[in-house]
Amino acid sequence: MSGPLTVIDMHTGGEPLRIVTSGYPDLPKGTILEKRSFVRDNLDHLRQILMFEPRGHADMYGALLVEPDLPGADLAVLFMHNEGYSTMCGHAIVALGRYAVDQGLVPAGETMATVTIECPCGLVRADVVMRDGKAAEVSFESVPSFLFARDRVLTLGKWGKISFDIAYGGAFYALADARQFGLKFGRDPVAAFVDAADALTRAAQPAVPLSHPDADDLAFLYGTILTDGRDAWSDQPTRNVCVFAERQVDRSPTGSGVTARLAAMQARGQIATGQTRVFESIIGSRFSGAVASVTTSGPHQAITARVSGRAFYSGKAEFLIEQDDPLAGGFLVR
Repeated sequence: MSGPLTVIDMHTGGEPLRIVTSGYPDLPKGTILEKRSFVRDNLDHLRQILMFEPRGHADMYGALLVEPDLPGADLAVLFMHNEGYSTMCGHAIVALGRYAVDQGLVPAGETMATVTIECPCGLVRADVVMRDGKAAEVSFESVPSFLFARDRVLTLGKWGKISFDIAYGGAFYALADARQFGLKFGRDPVAAFVDAADALTRAAQPAVPLSHPDADDLAFLYGTILTDGRDAWSDQPTRNVCVFAERQVDRSPTGSGVTARLAAMQARGQIATGQTRVFESIIGSRFSGAVASVTTSGPHQAITARVSGRAFYSGKAEFLIEQDDPLAGGFLVR
């Protein structure tokens, strides 16, 4: 039997986060993107062990804390899921903000603690509200985010012509009104949203070449977010579902997805700096989001977004790997 992998599990708005606390070997020094490449190329079997059945499931999400490379970072993180490794994850940042305070990785102030987290997409600051000496709500300010492609149209099988945008919020997403697919939140099954979103992702990937001014490793379409079409500013919540990686469904409103939506809204003149929107997930959990600042990212007009939510602990575990177990490496049934 090899050494155990230990984890602490949390969730943000229902979306799981499995934080690895021990069991991974030390990584070579380098940038966060170099560490991401090393883990992907040399240690991917550990991702599969932790994310896949029988220890995880097809929609599990993970965080591996690594040595920071950027000055001023309190910690650095690699994100993992059923297909590989993401560049940004807002629900994980919310959870890690609370985790860092609870574990004493950063000092807890009387009313606020600040955690600076190095992600593959860049440095993200999380502000943790303290209540009665305990970490409560967490908000983060995103990396520069922008609308990359506007009003693109593709013909998708039984659905016909579908209009969509592509926006960057730490990861690239296609954004489309679910009503174009004949779908309505609260009426149609999640599986129908997954089929529609996955079809758009697969069609848009070759149709819209992506680029990012900071690094080629950031230029890939992570998934599709289907919305209720309520993009113009309103005091009413707007609902969406994010389908990413290998048909993985985010239970939360998706922090990087909220950021991408805010970038698209601002570019279209649908929201002003400082206006707060409430974003609701497929299960009804909520994040709040606002345009924090207007900036640039290479040739793109961009924003930073402030996204807020709460995370909770759900368990901790020690996972074992028996060498004669034919299924020890993990598996998925979908």
